[in-house]
Amino acid sequence: SPDDASIITSSCESNVYRIASGVKASDQFWLKGQPYSLRHMLNNDDLARHFAGGTVYQAYLSGISYHRWHSPVSGTIKRIVHVPGTYYAECPAMGFPDPDPVACCGSQAYITATATRAIVYIDADNPNIGLMCFMAVGMAEVSTCEVTVKEGQKVTKGEEFGMFHFGGSTYCLIFRPQTKVEFLPDCTEGKDIHLNAAIARILSP
Repeated sequence: SPDDASIITSSCESNVYRIASGVKASDQFWLKGQPYSLRHMLNNDDLARHFAGGTVYQAYLSGISYHRWHSPVSGTIKRIVHVPGTYYAECPAMGFPDPDPVACCGSQAYITATATRAIVYIDADNPNIGLMCFMAVGMAEVSTCEVTVKEGQKVTKGEEFGMFHFGGSTYCLIFRPQTKVEFLPDCTEGKDIHLNAAIARILSP
């Protein structure tokens, strides 16, 4: 749907990990569970406050997936932030009694706040979307998240704007609470999603 501004598309060839709504500005990683914590994810950026109470869509790439990112919407690149982070980070709750044998694969929500990541804020042309965020997260040994667009640049939905350089990785799309996101029936946890496939529709307020 290249001409339908209400359709959000998949930025990567990936597998749906989680869809969460009402995400808190700050949360704790404690004995169980892996909540999203927007201020940690977005490195205390002043734009993080716009997303409190909003929606996070997260999907992961296998080692053999196409590792370039394509814009999920048409709009203008508002801000680009690179955040250095950890290698092989794993949520403490995943370690006992059965440790995750592949390090961070079971800790993908946790590493959104700890691993190396590139954060791209996009001001979508569709006013019902407005400001949104794409966040690329390096999993395990991945530490190169290369953004190939610049702040102020216009992008078209489906246009390439960055890449991972190695291995499996994960990414998030983050929406403000005012953005009414309706995920399509085929977009469910564990589902393989093609690059540029439709994953959600934005409803009018």
